Amino acid sequence: MMQQIDRGIFYEDAYPGVTLGAVILPQGTVLIDAPLRTEDARAWLNLLYQQGSKNNRVLVNLDAHPDRSLGARSMECTIIAHQKTAQVFRGRPSIFKGQNAEGGSEWETYDEMMGTRWALPDITFTQRIAIHWGEPETIIDHHPGAAPGSVWVAVPASKVVFVGDVVLPNQPLFLTNADIPAWIETLDVLLDTCRDYAIVSGRGGIVPVDVVKNQQKHLKHILKGLERLAKRSAPVDAVEDLIPGLLNDFTFPADLNETFLHRYRHGLAQYYARHYRPSELVTD
Repeated sequence: MMQQIDRGIFYEDAYPGVTLGAVILPQGTVLIDAPLRTEDARAWLNLLYQQGSKNNRVLVNLDAHPDRSLGARSMECTIIAHQKTAQVFRGRPSIFKGQNAEGGSEWETYDEMMGTRWALPDITFTQRIAIHWGEPETIIDHHPGAAPGSVWVAVPASKVVFVGDVVLPNQPLFLTNADIPAWIETLDVLLDTCRDYAIVSGRGGIVPVDVVKNQQKHLKHILKGLERLAKRSAPVDAVEDLIPGLLNDFTFPADLNETFLHRYRHGLAQYYARHYRPSELVTD
């Protein structure tokens, strides 16, 4: 259900897809990610109207993952994304066809998402955008690692930051397009600059600093495992041996085991091939 973090700042984690955010400002609303389904987009906007949101709004894609970007067209507003996120969209077919349907993503459980037309970003940037629609100032910053075009939306005056898939509480990470060393550095920045902020994960709402620290340890665990495989020139399918130990770092319901297994099977194989065995890379 929708939660208020501070005056005019909300998140919503009840819809399929990702945790949504909104910053309602005097002259407009900054929406953070989109629900997967059209009916959920309408419901989310109606909730925000009840809180004083107006029709003047922009949508920020925190990265290019389908779970947060497939439903962007239903939000019916200007879309802002990092330049590298826009490049990903330009490389996709205009109609979503559901490639890699065993990657452990939320959209895979909703057949109606097939055939959705992507909404391309209207505004792109390389490092930072500041939105001045009345106080407080809202800042969109580039922080690569989880994806090349990953960004945060921060409201410094309220000490709130939306970080997307940079931090995922108690679940496997999306590794297909990641840069793990850059991701570890990004978490250092988060711990250094936002330790006293409300840190809103893209899949789970507000997370404590301990979750950020534990995820950093988990990423280092992944990197060491991949480097061990690379040193012995192991084939791509050898990443399967890493998965049980990695999943032991989390506690989750048994019915998610298959989804999370697929997430790491796909993500680890893609990451290992891309960074250590490019000749075996199977592109999306």
